[in-house]
Amino acid sequence: MSDTALLDVDGTLVDTNYQHALAWFRAFRRFDLTLPVWRIHRAVGMGGDQLVPAVAGAEFEDAHGDAARDAWTEEFEPMFGEVQPFDGARDLLVELRRRGWKVVLASSGQQDQVEGYLDLMGARDLVDGWTTSQDAESTKPAPDLFHAALQRVGGSSGVVLGDSTWDFEAAGNAGMTAVAVRTGGFSTEELTTAGAVAVFDSLPDLLEGLDGTPLSRPS
Repeated sequence: MSDTALLDVDGTLVDTNYQHALAWFRAFRRFDLTLPVWRIHRAVGMGGDQLVPAVAGAEFEDAHGDAARDAWTEEFEPMFGEVQPFDGARDLLVELRRRGWKVVLASSGQQDQVEGYLDLMGARDLVDGWTTSQDAESTKPAPDLFHAALQRVGGSSGVVLGDSTWDFEAAGNAGMTAVAVRTGGFSTEELTTAGAVAVFDSLPDLLEGLDGTPLSRPS
């Protein structure tokens, strides 16, 4: 019985994936490591605990992992003012609530960032709860964050909305159905291969086709 809509935030509701990729590029440069930005982008959607070893290797993680994550925070902060919600983000939250879903933002972002996104969308009164990086021992593609988000709002089962392949691997690992938007820069084929049961180009497109998805109504 699905009663909870679990929404990824970065790249799904707010347009941040490319700022994140650039912040990681600059963070790695502090350690004299230059990685192609496209390669970093392919890992955006993972939490920082997963991203650093995935793109820089286990040896770099052991030597510099925590410092690199701190550097990423410092590099991303000046770009926060550039972040904007995607068209339709607030409308989607309103509609999901109207249809009877519990709505929880399943984010591995830092607390101040997630709360900043809530304020950008004017959405504090539209969600039943949210998670941050402090709420899961392992981030996506591990299922921990979705389990924590479901528990946060007392849900029985959830449907995930995300934008990256890592969202759908995590949803599959959590035993949850998932719907995708292409706002993170991944292709339809990549998203369906990772486990998305439906893919939309944008949030307004999703809203228009909501009745044909698992997010139609709580079951």
